[in-house]
Amino acid sequence: MIDHISIGSTPSEEDCAQVGSPDYSTRARAECKRYLAALIAHYGNPPDGASLRIKSNPHDFGSYHEVNVYYDDESEKAVEYAYKVEAGLDRWPSEAA
Repeated sequence: MIDHISIGSTPSEEDCAQVGSPDYSTRARAECKRYLAALIAHYGNPPDGASLRIKSNPHDFGSYHEVNVYYDDESEKAVEYAYKVEAGLDRWPSEAA
């Protein structure tokens, strides 16, 4: 069965776009795309049976967006990846390398 875990829209120690703010949807989607790419750079590509996707969720002030990891709970590799990626990142990766 396919299950999912919410990871968030940005690293946990970083600021993020706030629901209801001007241009929220555009800014939040851009943050989520950047976060998704950072997660893959850090944890590697998802194995078969797992994927990282941006999910839109209803909220009183409009929809909000976040990255979710989807995984087949019958695939050991997919479950391991999902639980590893669930930790997310604390900060954006350094762009000066």
